[in-house]
Amino acid sequence: MSRPASIEFAPSTPRALLLAVLAMGAVVLISNVLVQYPINDWLTWGAFSYPLAFLVSNLVNRRFGPHAARRVAWCGFALAVLVSVWVATPRIALASCSAFIAAQLLDIQVFDRLRRGHWWRAPFVSTLCSATLDTAIFWSVAFAGSTLPWISWGTGDLAVKLAMGLCLLAPFRALLWRMGPVRG
Repeated sequence: MSRPASIEFAPSTPRALLLAVLAMGAVVLISNVLVQYPINDWLTWGAFSYPLAFLVSNLVNRRFGPHAARRVAWCGFALAVLVSVWVATPRIALASCSAFIAAQLLDIQVFDRLRRGHWWRAPFVSTLCSATLDTAIFWSVAFAGSTLPWISWGTGDLAVKLAMGLCLLAPFRALLWRMGPVRG
């Protein structure tokens, strides 16, 4: 997809990308552990940590562009695969990694298409779409066929991810101001 000439991205540095990959990996690791601990019959602790992955992706996308965001997503995916096999069951690791990369790539694409609108529209709509996809893939792969209340956990998980996505708009905006002017 060609980019209009008026959008400029800051040059990405190896340090910035490494920090983003490490943040992404930490979010996935923590989420894979926390999803194994239900709060009740409709929610696990992982729902609270995972939306931070979309915050990281959206900040990288806004500042450095979709190419850098995809690099961070793929590197985060590789890190998640390596770590998930040690901290989660194989089925949760497979579900998490599959859901993660599909959702991250969708998030990056939707964000990039909406970046020219109001500052909140791209991160909110991309998180709405990608959290829905992530939830559908993760819960159906991780727990389908089990006797656990996975449908209610998935529904609760999605509700919290969407609420967290809304709450993370304030840190998104604050971090944008700290990073410098937004272009595009």
